[in-house]
Amino acid sequence: MAGVARDFDSELLESVAVRRRRMRDAMLFGALASRRSYEENAGKVIASIVIAGVVAAGCVGYSSIRQQIAKQNQQNKSAPAIIHTPDR
Repeated sequence: MAGVARDFDSELLESVAVRRRRMRDAMLFGALASRRSYEENAGKVIASIVIAGVVAAGCVGYSSIRQQIAKQNQQNKSAPAIIHTPDR
């Protein structure tokens, strides 16, 4: 008999949690569940695009900096050292 009471209590607690979540979602997003899921998914898609753009910009910036450093190193190695001695 104690098992039945425990099951009833857990079911009651779960149903209360589900009701609270539904009420909170209705207050935050409105009554239309399909619209709510569309807005949530659209936000996730936009956030993913923004993150991908930031990562791509970082890769391009890193590549550009590495290319400039390599170019400078190559110029420094290939340029002859000019030593100017003043005439006396």
